[in-house]
Amino acid sequence: MTTEAISYGLVDRHDRLVSLRPVTADNWRAVADVTARDDQRSFTAATGARYVLLSTMEDGWTSLGVYAGEQVVGHVMWGIDDDSSHWIGGVLVDAEQQRKGIGLASMHTLLRWLSNKPACKVIRLSYDPENLGARALYADLGFVETDDVEGGETVAELWV
Repeated sequence: MTTEAISYGLVDRHDRLVSLRPVTADNWRAVADVTARDDQRSFTAATGARYVLLSTMEDGWTSLGVYAGEQVVGHVMWGIDDDSSHWIGGVLVDAEQQRKGIGLASMHTLLRWLSNKPACKVIRLSYDPENLGARALYADLGFVETDDVEGGETVAELWV
């Protein structure tokens, strides 16, 4: 688990530094309050609270708060599977903060950080096949869809 902010100098469209930070006693409420847009709720959890709870109660997931400057604007979590593949889950940018480049900057940051881990050879994630926005974003980042399905979601992977 990381205890420090993860940042590679990427900024959103408002020139705010985007970083990923551990969920702690100081920020967990703000991360839990991150809220999806109404039209996204069939693809993702309604709030970050579900993901924070999942990473707290189940082994294997680590939640990170997404920051733009000093403001919590999202959530992402990562984990390592039994086959040593690294997984990304729980990607959520607050409804009020979308369309500002935060999702792209946070994904670039997380991908760079994960790919620098010595044991990381492949990064996987899954998404609802009807979530065309996620599908396009992940394809732009280099993810390739596999034939695998997890919980009804399309699995995509990026070899590093």
